[in-house]
Amino acid sequence: MRDVDGNEYLDLTSAFGVALAGHAHPRIAAAVAAQAGRLMHGMGDVHPPTLKLELLERLVALAPWKEARAVLASTGAEAVELALKTAQLASGRPGILAFERGYHGLTLGALSVTSRTLFRGPFEERLYGGVARAPYPLEREGPEALAAALDAVDAALARGAPNGDAIGTVIMEPIQGRGGARVPAPGFLAGVAARAREAGALVVHDEVLTGFGRTGRLFAHEHEGVVPDILCVGKALGGGMPLSACLAPRSIMDAWPESKGEAIHTTTFLGHPVGCAAALAFLDVLADEGLVRRAAEIGEILSTGLRRGLEGVPGVVDVRGRGLLIGLELEGVEAAATVAERALGAGLLLITAGERAEVLELTPPAVLTEDQLDHAIDAVTETIRRWAPKG
Repeated sequence: MRDVDGNEYLDLTSAFGVALAGHAHPRIAAAVAAQAGRLMHGMGDVHPPTLKLELLERLVALAPWKEARAVLASTGAEAVELALKTAQLASGRPGILAFERGYHGLTLGALSVTSRTLFRGPFEERLYGGVARAPYPLEREGPEALAAALDAVDAALARGAPNGDAIGTVIMEPIQGRGGARVPAPGFLAGVAARAREAGALVVHDEVLTGFGRTGRLFAHEHEGVVPDILCVGKALGGGMPLSACLAPRSIMDAWPESKGEAIHTTTFLGHPVGCAAALAFLDVLADEGLVRRAAEIGEILSTGLRRGLEGVPGVVDVRGRGLLIGLELEGVEAAATVAERALGAGLLLITAGERAEVLELTPPAVLTEDQLDHAIDAVTETIRRWAPKG
C-alpha cells in the first residue's frame, strides 16, 4: 500500500480481512472491468443477471450440505440478518443465544447479538431483548472454563431468553475475530451444537471473517469437525467488492414463504453483477493458486516466528490464532493501539481487536512473498520489543 506522500506499507490487515487474494489481484480486477463494461447493475431477484445464478451455484457446491441454498447480500451484517430471519422462520422461536465478546455487525438485528457495550450502548432501547449470552472459553482457560460455558449454554436453552422468548437460534463465530482472534477450547463448538440441536434450536456460524481459507481451511468450523445449520460468509468472498451470503440446507431455507410477487427480504443491489463477477474470479483464484493451503502454511510460519521472537518479552500475554488470523494479546488497555500506531513508522498496517484494544490482530493476504513474510515477522517483533515495558 502507498499513502499520498508515497510512503509504502506492508498490509497485514487485508483491509479488515477482505483482501485474502491481495489488493487488485489481476484476474479479479480484469473480471470487474469486463463486467462493468457489460452490465453495471442488474435487478436482483426480479431479473437476476446470469452471473448471480452462476455464483449461487458455485456457493452451494462449496457448502457443507448436499442440498444447499444461498441468498446473496452486500455486507456481513446483512448476511447475519438473513441468518437470524431464516432461523426464526425455520425454528418457530424468536429467542437467540449469543456469546460474550462476539461480533456480528452493527445493523440493529446484528447489533442485538453483538456483545460489546461500546457498540450497543447508545441503541440499547431499540435492540431486541430476547438475546441470552454465554461465555466463550479459550483453550488456555482450562477444562473448568469449558464445562462452565457448556453449563451456561444448557441453562440458557432451558430457561429461554431474558424476555421469556424460547430460543430457536444459537449464533457464534467458530473463531472470534474482532473479539481478539479467540480460538475456542477444543470440544466447545461440538458441545454447543449438540446441546442446541437437542433443544430444537438451529446453529448459525458467522464465518464472515473466517470463511474461504482465512484460517487454513475453507471454513473454520472444519477444524473442529462441526457443521452448522446456517452459515454466513462475506469479506474475502467479494474479492474486494461488497458481497456476502447466507447459506443453509434446502430443508431450512424452504421455511421462507414462496414469493407472491413481493419478496419479504430483498435489496436494490442484491446479486450485483460486478460484485458477482469479482466473487467468481476470487473463487477461481482461491482454487487455482491454492490459497487455502497457502494460508495454512504461511500462517504457521508467521505464528511460529512471532512466538519465537516474542518469547519472554514483557507485556506479551499470548500469541494465538489459526492460519492467517493471528492475535497478539498485550498487557494493558489500548496497548495494541499504541503498537499499531508505532508500526506505521516501520511500514506496517496493523489493526487492533479485543474489548480494550489489547490485541494486535494480523489478518494478512495469503499472497505474501517469503521476503514479505520474513519482514513482517522481524518488523512486528521489533516494534513490540521497543514498546514492551522495561522490567
